[in-house]
Amino acid sequence: MATWKFSSETQTLDEQARLRAPGSFVKLTDGFTHYELAGPEDGQVVVLIHGFSVPYFVWDATFAPLVEAGLRVLRYDLFGRGWSDRPNTRYDHNLFARQLNDLIDALGISSRVDLVGLSMGGAITATFNARQPDQVRRIVLIDPAGFRMKKPTVMLLLSLPWLGEWLLDRFGDPVLVYGQQADFLEPQKADEYLEKYKDQMQLRGFKRAILSTIRCRVIENTEVEFQLMHLQQKPVLLIWGKQDTTVPFRTSQHALQIIPNAEFHAIDNARH
Repeated sequence: MATWKFSSETQTLDEQARLRAPGSFVKLTDGFTHYELAGPEDGQVVVLIHGFSVPYFVWDATFAPLVEAGLRVLRYDLFGRGWSDRPNTRYDHNLFARQLNDLIDALGISSRVDLVGLSMGGAITATFNARQPDQVRRIVLIDPAGFRMKKPTVMLLLSLPWLGEWLLDRFGDPVLVYGQQADFLEPQKADEYLEKYKDQMQLRGFKRAILSTIRCRVIENTEVEFQLMHLQQKPVLLIWGKQDTTVPFRTSQHALQIIPNAEFHAIDNARH
């Protein structure tokens, strides 16, 4: 099948483009991964895993305080997002679990890590923990995707070959940006955040990665992996915004049935 050329993707993510990016890069099995690692070398390693489409800048307000608390903190862009490569492959659980495993190995991290997964990052956390349980010490899930819930109509449409490409090419930019803005309880506070988000949308391969992630159902079907957290008796902290409509707050009750050992905190006046 020919690759769709999205009209708004006007820049190539190459060596020259990477020079403009903050943080660091490392070449992994599937391409370059953009990351930041800071904190004392003997500190407990905490890995921050972002969600469906927002790259690692979503952790801007979290990263520095964790480092200041004495932790060794790693954040990175998932393939297809931010400044990480956009390989022409399936964006499935295998790709994202392999990326994290390769990144940990490449950075020489040998101790057990604490994983913090936001939204789709929660599903990736569950998958990685199921495959590499001995590498994971504790888990934090923030509004995690991967539990059974009704799929939005837009996701169903984007799942369809060619129609999904046409829709994302024609209407994708405003829809994606609006979706990010809607995650804020006070959308007027999202201006700087949205400007950073728009930057990655110009890099070729972003929308292809988004569509493949939807079609590979990465944000679904990880309930077995979540159940393993309970069976392993792994410490789990579950956090959910009460006003979340992206992964609706009511899903938290189902999540607690799947992971009954989780320590649960519902956050007032918080969306996704």
